[in-house]
Amino acid sequence: MTTPAFPVPALPTPAPDALEALDAAALEACLHQRVEAAWRLCQEVHPALPRPQVWLDLRGKSAGQAHFGRGGLRFNAQLYAENRQAFLVEVVPHEMAHWLVWHLDEGPRLRPHGREWQTVMRQLFGLEPSTTHRFDVARVSPAPYRYACGCQEHFFSVRRHRRAVRGQAYRCRQCAQTLVYQATEVSGKSQ
Repeated sequence: MTTPAFPVPALPTPAPDALEALDAAALEACLHQRVEAAWRLCQEVHPALPRPQVWLDLRGKSAGQAHFGRGGLRFNAQLYAENRQAFLVEVVPHEMAHWLVWHLDEGPRLRPHGREWQTVMRQLFGLEPSTTHRFDVARVSPAPYRYACGCQEHFFSVRRHRRAVRGQAYRCRQCAQTLVYQATEVSGKSQ
C-alpha cells in the first residue's frame, strides 16, 4: 500500500509572547483560528471532511477530545490557558488528526492512535505522534487524598477515595501491596 502524498506542513508556530498577552476572549478566538487552519489543511487531502464544531468545555486531565457524537472537538480551557503555545502546536493537530481519520472510509474501525493517525501527524502536520501530553495537571485534577504502600505514596481523587471508603481495594503496580489511606490534617480537620 502506498502512502498518499501530503502537502508540506502549513501550520505556523505561534509566537509565545503574543499568546501570553491575550485575554480569555482573544485566546479562544486564537484556538478557533488554529482549528480552522488545521481543518483547511486536512481538507487538502480529504475535501469532504466536515468542519468540526469547537468547545472549551473539557475538564480533568485530558487536553482535548475528538467527539464524533457531538460533531466536533472539545478542549480543556484551563490547560490551554496554562500551556498556550504547546496546546496550539500539539493538541489541536492531535485532535484534528483524529477527526480526519474518523471520517475516512474505514475510520470508525481504525485504532485511535494507529498507523493512519500517526501518518497524518507526521506527514500532514509535520509532528512526531504522541498519544499523551506533558502538561502539569495538578490544578485541573487535584488528588487530595493520600494513600501509601510499601514503596511510595499515591494520591487519589475524590471519586477514587469514595470508592476505597466503600470497600474497593487498590494495589500498587510496583510492589502489589494494598494501598492504605493516610489521614492528614488540613486546616485543623482530618480529611
